[in-house]
Amino acid sequence: MKIIETSLSGVIVFEPKVMGDQRGFFVETFRDSWLKELGINTEFVQDNHSRSSKGVLRGLHFQKVNPQGKLVRVSRGRVFDVAVDIRPESPTYRNWVGVELDDVAHRQLWIPPGLAHGFCVLSEVADFTYKCTSYFDPASDSGIYWNDPKLGIMWPKITGTDGYILSEKDRNLPRFTDFSKSNSELL
Repeated sequence: MKIIETSLSGVIVFEPKVMGDQRGFFVETFRDSWLKELGINTEFVQDNHSRSSKGVLRGLHFQKVNPQGKLVRVSRGRVFDVAVDIRPESPTYRNWVGVELDDVAHRQLWIPPGLAHGFCVLSEVADFTYKCTSYFDPASDSGIYWNDPKLGIMWPKITGTDGYILSEKDRNLPRFTDFSKSNSELL
């Protein structure tokens, strides 16, 4: 397992060894010791799986109370995955990192609690799976508008579509300025 640190405090890319031949491939997708060796002592309590079509953009999501740490990966397809540091005390506050995840390299991204998260689908379809450190809490569910100029996320162009496909909820998330004024005391 290759460990790649990112520009965001605590966000790490795990790049596994993929063993493949004409029959297919084998990859180890999780081992608790990988996190423990990095000083990440966490327990996962929930696994999630979403399937999305090309151009779907989900995010930027987080929980105000009991924030979720996430270990994310793509089991089918290809996505551009984004983490945004919304921890006011963090040295990388308001910065973001984007990583391409796919079903070839099988890279995974560790996103610690306290960061916003989103992704857009680059392939025709993508299966996105992730382990969470806290249970989903609908009352605590929140987010930030995906294309806020204050964040400056460089989302990739999606060819062959009319643009990004967003849920009604994601189209109406607050801008970062509004979020930081109203929610900073909760983080």
